[in-house]
Amino acid sequence: MQSLRQLLTALPLLDWAALGLYFLTWIAYAHFSKHHAEGQGSLLAITNRVRRQWMLQLTYREMRVLDGAVSQALLSSPSFFASTTILIIGGLLAALGASEQTSAMVLELPFTVKTSTLVFDIKLALLTGIFVYAFFRFTWSMRQYTFGALLVASAPEAGQFEQQGHEAREQFADRAGAVVGMAAEAFNDGLRGYYLAFPVVAWFFSPWALMLATAGVVYVLYQREFRSEVLEKLRA
Repeated sequence: MQSLRQLLTALPLLDWAALGLYFLTWIAYAHFSKHHAEGQGSLLAITNRVRRQWMLQLTYREMRVLDGAVSQALLSSPSFFASTTILIIGGLLAALGASEQTSAMVLELPFTVKTSTLVFDIKLALLTGIFVYAFFRFTWSMRQYTFGALLVASAPEAGQFEQQGHEAREQFADRAGAVVGMAAEAFNDGLRGYYLAFPVVAWFFSPWALMLATAGVVYVLYQREFRSEVLEKLRA
């Protein structure tokens, strides 16, 4: 109980407000991106349509070497980020283990706010938690991509689809496209965690920097997901 009280009183009110705004913004944007993407035509929604079209075209091909190669290529991105995230988590845990020395080094940087070692540990722990979350999303994305690869490998031959009719093609495209789309969404969540780790880094300078960086990062995410040039090209 005493430790909890010490934790609550360790951060000034402005820091708690900045931290609350940070999490509220993250949750609100994630909800907006997920539930309003289809109507707004986000990058993920548009590419999900492309994924479904890919799976539909797969049912017409006799040779599916290309589809297997594409599945393998899609798996490489979350695999790379998962490996990188493990290294980042290891570095952050090492910094937590030597927080007094790390805190002294950070405080020597210009414009950083002088805080206690406990507050510094809280900031490092939050940063570690974000990358742990990103790691779980990346690894879940990898698993879902492997499920999609299994669907590609187990797809009936084009001749069988001809016998079953167009409805069988549509059902397969819906199912396989949805699985690959969920893998892409999990990867997108992990990548969003990387972006939103930057405001926490800004928090080492001041709570105002945390709030400004949160707004800036969400603005960049919105522009890339809903207003980017590549999105316009994909819509065309």
